[in-house]
Order: sequence, then structure tokens, then C-alpha cells
Amino acid sequence: MTVVNGGVKRAVKAALGQGLFNLRVHRMIEAERGLIVVFHRVNRLPTTDGLTATPEKFEGFCRFFSRYFNVVSLTTFVQALEQGRSVGGMLAITFDDGYLDNYEIAAPILTRLNLPATFFVTTRFIGSEIVPWWDQEIGMAFPWMSWDQVRALHAQGFEIGAHTRTHSDLGLVAGDAALDEIQGSRFDLEDQLGAQVQLFAYPYGREHQIKESNRDLVAQAGFRCCCSSYGGSNTKTTSPLFVRRQPISSWFSSPFELGFEFAALMI
Repeated sequence: MTVVNGGVKRAVKAALGQGLFNLRVHRMIEAERGLIVVFHRVNRLPTTDGLTATPEKFEGFCRFFSRYFNVVSLTTFVQALEQGRSVGGMLAITFDDGYLDNYEIAAPILTRLNLPATFFVTTRFIGSEIVPWWDQEIGMAFPWMSWDQVRALHAQGFEIGAHTRTHSDLGLVAGDAALDEIQGSRFDLEDQLGAQVQLFAYPYGREHQIKESNRDLVAQAGFRCCCSSYGGSNTKTTSPLFVRRQPISSWFSSPFELGFEFAALMI
């Protein structure tokens, strides 16, 4: 019964969201708020952790973003925050961790739709056979991109950001260990890409999973932003070191359910 009720609730939210967007009520909301979304995997393998979107679902979300928002690069979004300018109506697409399907499946869809995106990679995962604990919990192993593939994404115009070296919980580690994770991931990326890296997203992304001292290390390491993933939107008063991102996963039955949640922030 709970599952049924949950499904009905999600369907109602999606229908309400579609109505709001069709009536263009979202324009009033977007006048002040901008959204940054985060994906993890894009493939057709069945999973139970909510981190995977099918290619069809991902493309559906991308088309929704393109139709109803001004899709910009994360750098453009952050620059507006730095300058105190409105991010109203802006949306930036991001990915976390560095899964191979980001390169093989997601990037071609983004390219076909002419949409920018930022890929935050965990540098010690790239080119490895590491199976992180959250994948072990569901009994699955997903391959990581190689450094050649990360460089190819960069060459195609996508932004590459840092996501620590080992996906460390920055709410638990501090001092030299945290500095190695934060600054070290930037060094790894810049060494591999031969280009400056200024964007950072902390692993897990909940509010309690980064110490304030570690947020200071993010700034000291030369990053322009520190992205979470505990949901919410951003306004021109948002600090680039406190950027909120909205995870996109199987929890949303459709893009319009996300639209309803976004609209609910202001209604």
C-alpha cells in the first residue's frame, strides 16, 4: 500500500508540475532562482540505489532542461554568483564520480542536444578497478573512465571538476589528509589535462559531510566553488562555496516531478 500511495503521490506531483510549467508559472519562480542538477550513472542496468538513469530518462530530462531553462556551464553559473548577478532561470548539468557510461552514453546525448555539462571525477578511481562501498552494497561493479576518456571529454568542451582523490567523507577527515584529498585531486587533474581546474564538488554532498575548515581548504586550493548535493536552488546571494545541487535519479518519475519540487520552493 505504501508503494502504491507513493506512486500516486509522485504521479500527482508530476501532473501538477506539468500544469505549472505549461502555464509558464515557472517563469515567476525562475526570476530569482537557478538550479544545478547532478547525475551519477546513465545506463540500462537495473539498480536499487537510485543513482542510475536510463539513457531515455536522461535524454528526457535534458530536453526538459533545454525547453524550460537557460542551460549554462557551471563556470558561467558560478561567475554570476561571484559577481552578485541573478542566476534566475539558469540551469547547470553536472555528474559525479567518473563512471564510464558518462563518456559512452551521457556525453553523446549532451553533444547531440548541444548542452554543456561538468564532470566531477574522483581522481584515484579513474582507470582503476575500484568498486566503492555503495556499489558493493548492491552487488554490482561499474567501470570507470580512463584518463584518455576524461581528456577526450575536456577536448570536446565539457568541464572537468574535482571530486577528491578517493571519495573521502570531508565531514570526517581534516588537516593534511583533507588537504591531500582536496588539493591533491586538483593536482591530479591538472597534471592529466594540462589545464587549470577550478570547480569542486565534495563527496556525498550532505550538509554535515564537509567541515568548515575543509571548505576553507577548498578556497585555499584555488577552487572557485564548493558544490553540495543535498538539494535546493541558488539565488544571486548564494556563496560559490555553498552551492546547492539537486540530485536526479529514479526518485523522480518524470522531469515534471522535479519541476513541481522546484516550483514548490516559491509557492
